[in-house]
Amino acid sequence: MKIIPDHASKAEIIFFTALLSLAGSLIALFLIGTIFALIRSPAASPILKLGKSETVTTTLPSKNNDIRVFSGLGRLRIPLANSSILILSIAFPYLADDTAFTEELAAKIGDFRKIATDYFSSLPAEKITAIDEEAAKTDILSLYNADLRLGRIETLLFSDMMIID
Repeated sequence: MKIIPDHASKAEIIFFTALLSLAGSLIALFLIGTIFALIRSPAASPILKLGKSETVTTTLPSKNNDIRVFSGLGRLRIPLANSSILILSIAFPYLADDTAFTEELAAKIGDFRKIATDYFSSLPAEKITAIDEEAAKTDILSLYNADLRLGRIETLLFSDMMIID
């Protein structure tokens, strides 16, 4: 024998029963989906695809990809130890297809500018007039790559490198 409270109307009872049925159906659906996912082979193709159908590759980018030059650092004006100013533009090639790395490069512009400024402004005054460009490129390249997480820079290009007294 069911006991129905006097204050509950027939509409409330139907609504409560519908909510319980919906909750039970969702729980059953989740359980069936979980069991199906555990039984299914990991190498099986997706059952349902949402959005554009694209093939995902796990290979590294090939050498035929679009290579561009990153020059987002602009022209640096670096005060040196002997009260001179070094004017320098730094650029480097990167793969344009690697969007994550491209976004990281754009986010690190301020860090890259600071690394170059700190490097050249810390040089002793006697080394400033005879800066070894290749050694500077190697040192700055290693500092840049230490700061990057999603890729590596292979070479640095210096342009507009001049010292103004």
